[in-house]
Amino acid sequence: MAPPFIFPPNLESLEEEHEDNRLYVHSVTNITSFRSSQLEEFVKGVSFDLSNKDFYCIEDQDVFDRVYSLVRDFTKLTKSCKFNLVECLRSNFSVLLPNVDSLARISNEDEDTSSIIDRIASYRNAFKIYTYFLLSIVVAQESSTQTDNNNAKVGKGNRNKNSMNLWNWESQRGRIVNLVANSLESNIGLLFGTSNPDENYLSYVAKIGFYMFENPAMLKDLDTKGAICRIIGTCATKYHYIEQSCASVLHLIHKYDFVVTHLADAVAMAEEKYADGSLAVILIREIGRANPKDYVKDTVGADNVGRFLVELADRLPKLMSTNVGVLIDHFGGESYKIRNALVGVLGKLVSKAFKDIEGDVSSKSVRIRNKQAMLQIMLERCRDVSAYTRSRVLQVWGELCEEHAISIGLWNEVAKIAAGRLEDKSAIVRKSGLNLLISMLQHNPFGPQLRIASFEATLEKYRGKLCEQEPAVHSKSHLEGLPSDNDTCKADGEGDILEEHDISDSCLPCVEEGSTQKDSLVPNIDNSEQNRALVASLEAGLRFAKCLSETMPILVQLMASSSSTDVENTILLLMRCRQFEVDGSEACLRKMLPLVFSHDKSICDAVEDAFVTIYIRKRHSETAKNLLDLAIDSNIGDLAALEVIVASLVSKGEISTSTISALWDFFTFKINGVTAKQSRGALSILCMAAKSSTGIFHSHLQDIVDIGFGRWAKEEPLLARTACIALQRLSKEDKEILMASCGNRVFGILQGLISGLSLPEHIWYAAADKAISVIYDVHPAPESFAADLVKRSYRSVFDCSGGDELPNNFESVSTGINSTLHVAKLSRYLFVISHVALHQLVYIESCVKKIRKQKTKTNKCDADSQNVQEDWVTSADSLKKENGINAELGLAASEDAILDALSEKAEKEIVSGASVDKNLIGQCTPLLSKLCSNFSLMQKYPELHASAMIALCRFMIIDANFCEANLQLLFTVVENATSETVRSNCTIAVGDLAVRFPNLLEPWTENMYARLRDPSISVRRNAVLVLSHLILNDMMKVKGYINEMAVCLEDEDERISSLAKLFFHELSKKGSNPIYNLLPDILGRLCKQNLKKEVFNNIMQFLIGSIKKDKQMESLVEKLCNRFSGVTDIKQWEYISYCLSQLTFTERGMKKLMDSFKSYEHVLCEDSVMDNFKIIISKGKKFAKPELKSCIEEFEEKLLKFHVEKKEQEVTARNAQVHQQKVSSLDVLIESLEEGGVDDVQLYDSEAGEVIDPSIAEGTAQAMSGQSDARFQESEENSGVSSVLTELEDGLEVQSPKTCMTGAVKFKAKNISTATNAVLGSVKENASARSNTEEANDNNV
Repeated sequence: MAPPFIFPPNLESLEEEHEDNRLYVHSVTNITSFRSSQLEEFVKGVSFDLSNKDFYCIEDQDVFDRVYSLVRDFTKLTKSCKFNLVECLRSNFSVLLPNVDSLARISNEDEDTSSIIDRIASYRNAFKIYTYFLLSIVVAQESSTQTDNNNAKVGKGNRNKNSMNLWNWESQRGRIVNLVANSLESNIGLLFGTSNPDENYLSYVAKIGFYMFENPAMLKDLDTKGAICRIIGTCATKYHYIEQSCASVLHLIHKYDFVVTHLADAVAMAEEKYADGSLAVILIREIGRANPKDYVKDTVGADNVGRFLVELADRLPKLMSTNVGVLIDHFGGESYKIRNALVGVLGKLVSKAFKDIEGDVSSKSVRIRNKQAMLQIMLERCRDVSAYTRSRVLQVWGELCEEHAISIGLWNEVAKIAAGRLEDKSAIVRKSGLNLLISMLQHNPFGPQLRIASFEATLEKYRGKLCEQEPAVHSKSHLEGLPSDNDTCKADGEGDILEEHDISDSCLPCVEEGSTQKDSLVPNIDNSEQNRALVASLEAGLRFAKCLSETMPILVQLMASSSSTDVENTILLLMRCRQFEVDGSEACLRKMLPLVFSHDKSICDAVEDAFVTIYIRKRHSETAKNLLDLAIDSNIGDLAALEVIVASLVSKGEISTSTISALWDFFTFKINGVTAKQSRGALSILCMAAKSSTGIFHSHLQDIVDIGFGRWAKEEPLLARTACIALQRLSKEDKEILMASCGNRVFGILQGLISGLSLPEHIWYAAADKAISVIYDVHPAPESFAADLVKRSYRSVFDCSGGDELPNNFESVSTGINSTLHVAKLSRYLFVISHVALHQLVYIESCVKKIRKQKTKTNKCDADSQNVQEDWVTSADSLKKENGINAELGLAASEDAILDALSEKAEKEIVSGASVDKNLIGQCTPLLSKLCSNFSLMQKYPELHASAMIALCRFMIIDANFCEANLQLLFTVVENATSETVRSNCTIAVGDLAVRFPNLLEPWTENMYARLRDPSISVRRNAVLVLSHLILNDMMKVKGYINEMAVCLEDEDERISSLAKLFFHELSKKGSNPIYNLLPDILGRLCKQNLKKEVFNNIMQFLIGSIKKDKQMESLVEKLCNRFSGVTDIKQWEYISYCLSQLTFTERGMKKLMDSFKSYEHVLCEDSVMDNFKIIISKGKKFAKPELKSCIEEFEEKLLKFHVEKKEQEVTARNAQVHQQKVSSLDVLIESLEEGGVDDVQLYDSEAGEVIDPSIAEGTAQAMSGQSDARFQESEENSGVSSVLTELEDGLEVQSPKTCMTGAVKFKAKNISTATNAVLGSVKENASARSNTEEANDNNV
């Protein structure tokens, strides 16, 4: 019989001899020295012996030694040798396993016990040897494969070679590992004499199993992975090798992240196969017993452990639910990853662990209580300190919602939490909250329509039915009818709960029509109970609809968020809300349109996708109807955004030609029931589409003229303006066709539209604006036509027979402004001439641009024509030489100068030409200036005031001289005009003037910033927009008045506040962040303004938050500390210290703060300043290293010490000052008494200047002795004047109210009678007559 085989610590240890008579290798064959043929023969010999002899011949010394030699150098064998050896070992081992069972039968039949024992020993030895050699081959081959793969990464040329050396190892490996797993699962108790194998065997197999788990390539092979999981599960569960296995599992989890899912599979497989969850229970308890602080340091391990717990809860929910209590304490730990995992575990348990309905009543109640406790924990975790945990909780609620695991009774509570998290400071939490609301809408149990009115109507109806069935209705809510927390919204069977379709149908608007049919669907077991549950469900649905409706203002704010994820998910939620007809969702979606101007392409794409989903339909007529309705109801900003979207969709083909045709049908009234307003909306959409496809109008030119300016324009005045826009969007070819076919008619219509009175006042200005634009875009000679237009408008105002001369004096015109008609005509006239002048300026610039373009094109053509000549070389040289001469002489530059001079002259002639007689528009400027200067007249006619100021601003934009002459008038009007419309228009015009004439406007910068303090919201809003545009586009330098813009951050109007925040946000992106340089100046100016403390804090917090660089923060620490030394105001000390507390402190920043202690030590006496320094200290401790932390603690002690000392010094100084004042007053009183005597002393009232008789004071002292702090009445001879005694800090003060009586006096001396007598008692000894009074008074004091 061979010696027993014992698993060695490593393969080479088999060559060592041991004292315990174990099997070892006697002779090792060096197969590396064999030639290929010799190696083949050697392997064949070993294979022959293994095949022809008994399967336990492996324990024969000769066979054992030769097999060991091959296994030791297995990686050096050829592919065929490897295959033969592995096949022999594997086949013999597979034959051995069935013989183990037969060995039991033989032992029962055979009486020869010794032979049976020897055979069992041989079987056991062979079992161990085969297991050891096969697993050693796996380890050796895998190590070699990993080495080859690492070498293959160096160059691609080795990859094919390495793949050839694998000799299909994956299939062989799977067979070997599965064979070992099968051997463990077989009945091997007979071989080892007990139910459990010996420790040596189990430790080796388990060690190799966990080693294979560290190889990700083996885990990717499902066959191999399953076998490894069986090995680990069997060792731990069947053979109770559980403690060591648990330690190995936790080690792998902490070390490798790719093993988490596979280890969870192994643990779950063991529980399922052997119905024993001991391995899982011990793992859960070991994790629960771990110190929570350990997970703070080991973040990777915490992440892996958390994932393992979630995976385990997913696979073994019931087992986890009974052991989750040991993990709950980790909710109090600092590792947010563990808290995230525990939240995921609770979500899995709520979803899967409580589905079965088996068991008695007590077990059901326990399960319900456990589930409710888990749900309560999840609700509380929504307010976790970590944003990651809050986000994870909301994600888990979303998963539960998708799995219909949230009961109706809990639905609204979850919805309320999700809505509240939309205002979270973290973007990831807001994203999760938005996604949760989307999921709740998609899976809501209340129906496809969530209109509040429908719910209220249906709820009222069923409440009436319930009242009829139950006359004695309780006043309490019907929420008792809701399902309990363990019942899902699908009503899985516990209790009498309505099915999902019942609840949904009950909430539809049409429920009233089919209520009889609906009632018949309800089970007739107890109609009252069903109605009560239905009413409760309707109440829950109504609260859910209201909750969603109340979130609309928050969603509007989120669409303005700087985070693209906020905007995109908000758009998705609004789309879902609109699908379910939530109140307010349609209006919120309209506010989505301006986001198309965002610089973030993802946001623009999201807006376009949402627009297509909402408004583009399969039926083209529906799409056209949606688009024109949108155009009709939109404001100016939405129309601009809509134009961009429509143009983009037309270019992409989302808006097809069929939709365009449908829009033309609406415009031309080919569809029944179309109104003039809808026709105008269709034409607006067509104008937008023309920006991408200019040929849209080609076949409908006549329709635009006939309908746009025809009788329909009288019903819809804006139709004419829209038709003018359409004429502007015509292509060049279409404009030529229009001029040839009906040009005179069109311009006659436009002239009549501008000069006539057919349009209402509020429509005429917009229509005239577009009409004049069409004239300058389409007419071949617009300046002559515009001149006639101005003359006609002038005659309509002043009723002149002809001529071009206009009155020069204002008095001749002012007499005509007596009627509303004349005022309206004059307003229109001023609008026309100013608009014509502005378009004339643009027309001159366009003509100059065309000339330059034509000149460039001509020069290019000349150069090309000369290059194609035969002597092109000579011509090119001569041309180059000629151009060089021209350049030297300045001829080319002179041509441009002449063109510029002509352009400048033409521009000047618009307003202030040299020849007044020939200047049509310039003659009106004196009239306009005088008109705008007459403030009383302007206040009387506000519409005329607005029109005149617009005209004045336009003329100032055109001409620099006119601008300079009227700047004082303009800013006077801006400052003093009563109409906020006028102030707003002038504010916008000032921005245009600053762009055109920056040097002229530079001295008026302070006046421009002053509009930020205007009482009108619209004026302040326009001022913010204008200044933002000028500063951000480098048209205006950031002057010292930027603090006015900072104050707008806390403006009462939310829109102004948002615009100011946007301005500073964009300003911080420019260069090296100008806010860093501006912050000290802003701080100094804000300190001098009378701002509330909260307002100041919010402003500085926002501005400091826009500074991100550490170096700038460190520099600000030094700058702010230095400001303490030059400030004596306590309020400024508080403000500066608050700004310091808002900085982000680095290690260098803290050191600078400590080094600057001398500059701020004198301010530490103030408690508010000290509180801010405490905030700085707490911030510094969070990031500080141990060395720095000790310095910070010393610095903190130093601050506290100085604070206490300064407070004591301050109290001492105050007391000394009070004492000095008392002594000084007594000295003055003694001197006066010594000089005049007691009887001669007269007290003077400082206010009335009246002389007071000493007897009054004496009577007052006597009254004080009776009641020192009460009202008293003087004697009748003192005219009955009453006085009031007030006890102050320094003593008693006598006060008398002012009366109309001459005897009324007010004492301001401190208990004069008492003090006087007390002093005299110590100075004069002859005052004994008053000693009784003195004693009484002394007692009272």
